[in-house]
Amino acid sequence: MGKIFAIGDIHGCLVKLKELISKIDIDYKKDTLVFIGDYIDRGELGKEIVDYVLHLKRSHKNIVCLLGNHEQMLLRFLEGVDEDIYLRNGGENTLRSYDILPSDNIEKRKSKIPPAHRQFYESLLPYYETEDYIFVHAGLRPRVSMEKQTLDDLLWIRYDFIEAEDVFDKTVIFGHTPLMSPLIDRDKIGIDTGAVYGGSLTCIELPEMKIYQV
Repeated sequence: MGKIFAIGDIHGCLVKLKELISKIDIDYKKDTLVFIGDYIDRGELGKEIVDYVLHLKRSHKNIVCLLGNHEQMLLRFLEGVDEDIYLRNGGENTLRSYDILPSDNIEKRKSKIPPAHRQFYESLLPYYETEDYIFVHAGLRPRVSMEKQTLDDLLWIRYDFIEAEDVFDKTVIFGHTPLMSPLIDRDKIGIDTGAVYGGSLTCIELPEMKIYQV
């Protein structure tokens, strides 16, 4: 099995993502690239990020794309659900990138999302598991089996997960909670380093534990 490269929350930061991809030492024929979710919102280039990720997926195999809470909120917004929550969490920039107005009706909203993008959002995985690692957007509920984890926990949990000590059998790679620098614990690795807030966009190479940042 090849190496695994995992990239933290992007939030529309296209320039940083392209530079980071150019820096990582990945062999696309045998290595795996995992996006941890939150491609969109807060930053201005959500649509362009999805275009770029789709380009990578067309060009290379072994690319795993996880669902983030912001993609979940967008899908719910498109159905007219929890609209205010989405807008309060930085959704307006993504809507603007798709030329969607918050006042648009549901059918008009959906019509402005390209079919390939809608398929992308709907196909995102809740988590990705290997022999040694679990990749998930936000984290896991401590002492709960994978089969009983809720999607809400996988996408939204924070400190109940982060502050749990030595409870996971596999190393959990996660994003969602912005950190000043990558969190490296025995059983968890946090790689959201606040790219959209002026911090770095982070990638970790496994099992070498090599950090790339832009």
